[in-house]
Amino acid sequence: MTSPGEAGDDADVITASLRHPERFAAVFDRHAPHIHRYLARRLGGQVADDLLGETFLIAFGGRGRYDAAFRSARPWLYGIATNLVGQRRRAEAREYRLRASLGPPDEEVSHADRVAERVTAQAMNARLAGALAGLARGDRDVLLLIAWEGLAYEEVAAALGIPVGTVRSRLNRARRKVRAELAPAEEVSNHG
Repeated sequence: MTSPGEAGDDADVITASLRHPERFAAVFDRHAPHIHRYLARRLGGQVADDLLGETFLIAFGGRGRYDAAFRSARPWLYGIATNLVGQRRRAEAREYRLRASLGPPDEEVSHADRVAERVTAQAMNARLAGALAGLARGDRDVLLLIAWEGLAYEEVAAALGIPVGTVRSRLNRARRKVRAELAPAEEVSNHG
């Protein structure tokens, strides 16, 4: 719920929050679910809870430097969140490697189809996790912001503070590498 004084786009709300800090809550209300989902996908739910708060604390502290030409704060917030993820990238890479090394759980399932589905899904998850872990940080950030969060190239560029052309080249490189990692062995040998 926003009061009449909190109406307007994000740039207006952030500008108003410089004189009335409580108005910044409208930015949180509008964007926290999206930022949390992104962080949870990147690092898991518990870490996402912590980093969500940290993202908005950084945003609140930096609101005086917000460029009001950007009417939506979401790309700015994704940029802050991505930087926080980057600070934890070594832990993230270890997590991806751990997921890749895990096999199916040691439990008996009565239905052969369910077992086969789970093993196949876990194998693909492990391969995907391995492929993501093998990407350069910048390439992984671009790919996940586009694939998971549905951001446009321009929004990713604003979030990461890079040119749109760099977004395009990083996305192309990331897609190529992930495809190569996920391609069946015979497909790679036929094309390689």
